Amino acid sequence: MKRKLQLAISVAMAGGLPSALAVGGGLIEDSTATLQLRNYYFMRDFSDIQGRNQQSKAEEWAQGFILNFKSGYTPGPVGFGLDVLGLMGVKLDSNSDRTNTGLLPVHNDGKAADNYGRLGLTLKARFSGTELRYGEQTPNLPILAHTDNRLLPQTYRGTTLISREIPGLTLQAGRLNTAVMRNSTDHQKMTALIINDPINPRRLAYATGDHYNYIGGDYSFNANRTTLSFWQGQLEDIYQQRFYGIKHALPLGAWTLSSDIGYFTATEDGHSKVGNLDNQLAYGLFSAKYKGHTFHVGYQGVYGDDGFLRIGDTLSPLGNELPTYQFSAPDERSWQIRYDFDFAGVGLPGLTSTVRYVKGDNVDTGARGFEGEDWERDLDLAYTIQSGPLKNVSIRWRNATARSNYATDIDENRLIVNYPIKLF
Repeated sequence: MKRKLQLAISVAMAGGLPSALAVGGGLIEDSTATLQLRNYYFMRDFSDIQGRNQQSKAEEWAQGFILNFKSGYTPGPVGFGLDVLGLMGVKLDSNSDRTNTGLLPVHNDGKAADNYGRLGLTLKARFSGTELRYGEQTPNLPILAHTDNRLLPQTYRGTTLISREIPGLTLQAGRLNTAVMRNSTDHQKMTALIINDPINPRRLAYATGDHYNYIGGDYSFNANRTTLSFWQGQLEDIYQQRFYGIKHALPLGAWTLSSDIGYFTATEDGHSKVGNLDNQLAYGLFSAKYKGHTFHVGYQGVYGDDGFLRIGDTLSPLGNELPTYQFSAPDERSWQIRYDFDFAGVGLPGLTSTVRYVKGDNVDTGARGFEGEDWERDLDLAYTIQSGPLKNVSIRWRNATARSNYATDIDENRLIVNYPIKLF
């Protein structure tokens, strides 16, 4: 991996970057590099299976390596730099009867790849508080959230612009051309995933867009306790989507009350390769924190003719979206209760837990007179080592149970070990 990194930097510098990249300034001095070792076990048992896929179990174990090199900037009014992202996954255990966990690519013979990886380069330029980036991208936006819930993160290729010229205001815009899925090495056109058919949520996931364009921003004020957001995204000739959001935190003595309210609206775009689209989604997540205790309640409602729209298998910052069920099918209404506890207050720093339950109903399943209902219960337990040679190593166990009267039932366990190493 080190040899690949050195080669990538050499090629990029020889290929037309300003000569200033080869000399001092802050380019080298401000560089950082980290290597994250991620060991991931994933298991899902399926029962009461709905749809054409009759696989009863998905279970795999893999080791991931995530190298993240970020250069500084050359001196002068406009600074230039180069970032490198190196990703590699190695199979530890798999079988053709239990693939498709999202950890490893699957070959045409039905077997998982022994290993896979890719190297992404990003050229960047900075002027004042504005940064222009071209190459591998990992945007984290309400309309295109950063997806890193498997062995390796999903990435995109394109051009992005981030501006922080005004205090409290962050503006962003981008044009993305291709995507690499979480268990792939190939850049592909972006695919629309439209949850409008509960029995087969991917039936419209075959249309691809040439580009995904977005623009928007977040404005924080009130001592950063309040943030307003507006975003607009467009998967060309498929759909366009808007997001309006507000987050607020209110300290009250030893308590902190927080709210996260969002509203999405989406319609077809351009020549509309998938026909007319109509979706609105509103959510509200409210919490009260006291010392190590945090209590949450949430509501989410889907309106219009279609379910929520997104790019491929990406995550979305919905109030009630969970790792297994999304609770965003047509007309679905869902409620959430959640409790987080930080054990530092009882003398166990680094240990945290989360338990949550979401119940959904009113789903339009397409069957006359049949209302879809579903629920999910999640338990997360995580521990980060606080000192010694394994300091910052984290171990996380997630257990989920999901049940539905219209979709496949799922029992899930994940065990994830992360070991971040700061190289320089």
